[in-house]
Amino acid sequence: MADDKSAVIPEQIDQQDFSWPFWFTLPLYPYGKRRTIRKEVVKDTIWTFDQMQGIFYVVVPIRMTVVKLEQGGLLVYAPVAPTPECIRLVKELVAEHGDVKYIILPTISGLEHKVFVGPFARCFPSSEVFVAPHQWSFPLNLPLSWLGLPAKRIHILPEDSSKTPFADQFDYAILGPIELGPGKFSEVVFFHKRSHTLLVTDSVVSVSADPPAIVQLDSYPLLFHAKDKAFDLIADTPANRRKGWQRVSLFALYFRPSMLEVVGLGKVLREAIQAPNRSQKAYFGLYPFKWHSDWQHSFDRLRGDGRLFVAPILQTLILNRAPKETIDWAQKVASWDFQWIIPCHFDAPIPAKPSQFRQAFSFLEKHPTTSAGLLSSNSYPLPEEDFQLLRDIDQGLKKTGIVPPPKDKV
Repeated sequence: MADDKSAVIPEQIDQQDFSWPFWFTLPLYPYGKRRTIRKEVVKDTIWTFDQMQGIFYVVVPIRMTVVKLEQGGLLVYAPVAPTPECIRLVKELVAEHGDVKYIILPTISGLEHKVFVGPFARCFPSSEVFVAPHQWSFPLNLPLSWLGLPAKRIHILPEDSSKTPFADQFDYAILGPIELGPGKFSEVVFFHKRSHTLLVTDSVVSVSADPPAIVQLDSYPLLFHAKDKAFDLIADTPANRRKGWQRVSLFALYFRPSMLEVVGLGKVLREAIQAPNRSQKAYFGLYPFKWHSDWQHSFDRLRGDGRLFVAPILQTLILNRAPKETIDWAQKVASWDFQWIIPCHFDAPIPAKPSQFRQAFSFLEKHPTTSAGLLSSNSYPLPEEDFQLLRDIDQGLKKTGIVPPPKDKV
C-alpha cells in the first residue's frame, strides 16, 4: 500500500470548490459544502476519495474508490458528491491514466451512495454505469432514469461476474436482496485481482482510534461531542479531537451505547442557558447527552486491536433476516485471496485476510468456528449491553410486522 503522505489536501480554501448544490436531496451535514481528500493506496493503481457526512455532528467518512484498469482508463466504485474539487482530483487521474470507463453503484438501499451516481456520471459522459440488481426507491419505486441516472448508459450487474467487460480484472459477489418489508438490502463487493484488494460498501468496517483526516478538516463536530456538559469550553487539541471522534464512532454504530444517557428536557434547557455558545451552529446550547466516566471502555471493546467487524445495525436489523444467504455470500468472498479491504466508511485501507472477513459474520452461526475449524467461544466480542437500543428497535419492528422477523442462526 502507498504511503499516507499521498493524501491531497488543498492548501488554499476556495468555498466554491467544495460546493454541492443538490445537498437538499439528502440533507446531511456539511450540507452544501463538501471537501474531498484523495489518497493513493496502491501506487499508480488505487485511489480513495473521502468526504464527510453525518447527522447532529455524528460525522463519518464516506468513500469512493477509483481503480486503474490494465488496458487504460478507470473504474469508480461508489461515487461521492461530484463537487468541483472532487471532479478536478478525478480528472487529474484521467489525464494520466485514461478516462472513467465504468461507474459502479454497489447498493440498492444506501441513499448516501445512490444520490451521487447520476450527477457523477454526467461529469464523465463516456462512462458506463453498472448498478446492483433489484434497485428500488421509497416512497415510490421509480425508474433509475427518474432518479437522475443516465438511462442510455445503465447496465444491471449480472449474477455471473464473468459476463461483464471488466471480468478479467474484477470478480464480485452479490449479497441479497434481503427483504425488509417496505424495502430491501443488497451489497456488491468487488475483488480487484491484481492488487489483492476487496472493495466493500457497508458490510464490514474497522474503526481507527484517531479521527480520519477528512473529519479533521472540520473539527467542530469532534469538539462538540468531546463536551461532557453543554457549558463546557473545549479547546481544539489532538486529545479532544480524539475523544470526540471515539464518541462519534459509538454514536454512529450503536445509536445509543450503554455508556450514554439521554438527559431530561428540563435539565437540557437549564444547561443550555449556561452554555457559552448558544448559536444555531451549537444547536442553541442544547446538549442532551451525559457520558459515563468509563465510556472509553465501550470504544476500546468496539475497536479491539483494529479488527474487522460487521456494524451493529446490520447485525441486529438486517443481516439476521437472511443468515444462511449471508454466510454463503461471506464464504464465497472469503475464497478470494485478498490482502486489503477498502470499505465506504470509517477506516481504510484495512489489512485483512479472507479468514478474518469470514469470521466477522460468525455472529450469524449457532456454533461459530475459528479459521482453523475449531469452536470459537468469543467470535464476536462486542458488548451485548451496547446493543440494547438496537434490540428494542428490532422488537418494535417485529411487533408491528413492518419488517420480517429474524431467522434462526445457521
